[in-house]
Amino acid sequence: MPQLPDSLAKIVQRFARQSDTKLRYEQLLWYAKKLPEFSAAAKLPENKVPGCVSQVYITSELQGGKVYFQGDADSQLVKGLVGLLITGLNGLTPTEILELSPDFIKDTGLNVSLTPSRANGFYNIFQTMKKQAFSYQSLTSES
Repeated sequence: MPQLPDSLAKIVQRFARQSDTKLRYEQLLWYAKKLPEFSAAAKLPENKVPGCVSQVYITSELQGGKVYFQGDADSQLVKGLVGLLITGLNGLTPTEILELSPDFIKDTGLNVSLTPSRANGFYNIFQTMKKQAFSYQSLTSES
């Protein structure tokens, strides 16, 4: 399994150090607050993450061979998961994103604190981001 990019490794370590579920949730809420304002115009069906109980939207763009995401969710905890993923994945190349496994969530300890529907939402958000990264892969000359 490839090593986690630094941005994601730092997040995983931050959560892994936290054994208290309540404090982990507070950290997630912090990521939710850090997310930039998401445009209402971008809340389109094609940007909606499928399979989430919450309304979750992810958009992305390719700049200089790197992928940059934006997102939003109507649940603060899910918005925190979106923020965590965006913070961890922004600025990576499509290939770097595609090589990642969602298993890093286990290393954060969040998987044991999340309800099954939120854990499932995390995987759906992650898969949506990977799908968007995949769509850029042919546009970059890194392969």
